[in-house]
Amino acid sequence: MTAVTNLPPAGIGGCTDAPVRFERGQREVFCGLTGIIWLHRKIQDAFFLVVGSRTCAHLIQSAAGVMIFAEPRFATAILEERDLAGMADANDELDRVVGRLLERRPDIKLLFLVGSCPSEVIKLDLGRAAQRLSREFSPRVRVLNYSGSGIETTFTQGEDACLAAMVPELPATEERSLLVVGALADIVEDQFRRIFDQLGIGPVHFLPPRSSRDLPAVGPETRYLLAQPFLADTGKALDDRGCQRLAAPFPLGVEGTMGWLEAAASAWGVTADRFAEATRAPRERAEMALARYRDGLAGKRIFFFPDSQLEIPLARFLAREMGMQLVEVGTPYMHRQHLAHELAMLPSGTALSEGQDVEKQLDRAIEARPDMIVCGLGLANPLEAEGLTTKWSIELLFSPIQGFEQAADLAELFTRPFNRRARLMV
Repeated sequence: MTAVTNLPPAGIGGCTDAPVRFERGQREVFCGLTGIIWLHRKIQDAFFLVVGSRTCAHLIQSAAGVMIFAEPRFATAILEERDLAGMADANDELDRVVGRLLERRPDIKLLFLVGSCPSEVIKLDLGRAAQRLSREFSPRVRVLNYSGSGIETTFTQGEDACLAAMVPELPATEERSLLVVGALADIVEDQFRRIFDQLGIGPVHFLPPRSSRDLPAVGPETRYLLAQPFLADTGKALDDRGCQRLAAPFPLGVEGTMGWLEAAASAWGVTADRFAEATRAPRERAEMALARYRDGLAGKRIFFFPDSQLEIPLARFLAREMGMQLVEVGTPYMHRQHLAHELAMLPSGTALSEGQDVEKQLDRAIEARPDMIVCGLGLANPLEAEGLTTKWSIELLFSPIQGFEQAADLAELFTRPFNRRARLMV
């Protein structure tokens, strides 16, 4: 298949070999438990039971904005003082809580036991507990576990750990198929499925699925596309199952979406004419929609704090499609293999940093005085108090931003802080 986009090959130009500032110090991030907020909406018959403290419960409820009368698909099994002091058998207590939960909620088909800082500190073996409970409640309920502890991870790695825990449970197949990996809004998933159908690519499956009863089968003929840049462990687990990753940029903006789709089209031998025809209408709509926001963003200087691992694809989109200037692009962890296309498309000389030493980064950001800073919630108010305009990075995880139809929505998310500040100054 001949190239149909202007993407540079990975490893050529851009920032592929650019120096990266490595920082190891105090961090300012949410923990991996936060990923439950979008995952519980996606897997509609799953339930996430956090084994943690009251602080864990408050964090999740605050992030989700759950009303007291709501019936969410997550909860916290709170470790009390007796559990932490070893005066009660935590496994017996956990079995009792799970039994009551499944009796009350017969709609649950997949239960995740989610580890936290407290459960890991007391060395509660949730992996063994999941195996024991799965045997007890099988086949009605499958029980898996993963860690959402914030001791060593950032908040998007909660999704990575969750999906990686699902990979060993996927059925085996010899059928050639495409697997899209990463939690996407249902509307985005449906849009991608229509384009893949028009390209003649299939069967196409998504991980996570909307129902745990529809786990996709994988094997050596499975080709997978990562929809999110923070799925390193999930990618490795799929590689171990014999699947092959299709190298591509991530589907943010028109350019990223075209490159992402092209990777699948090339693997399936789709002709350039068919690819152009299938993508022409949504691409043109997206380009027209983006034009409305370009004047408001072009030339503006932006600084990314490391928070979600979305920073590099977002920086690529904002620089190349919206004309913004990149002051610094920080990311918690840089998986160079998965980000090879993205790094190659960044403007040459872009300042990159990996990890965090929050005090030093705050000093650099305040000194640079960029037009916008993308950061976590904990840093936004102090930076706003310095007269700087901020964008909450977590909002980009809660919003549908992938694909052609969402490209303008993504751009609009970055214009909101400027509009807000303009209104406040009137």
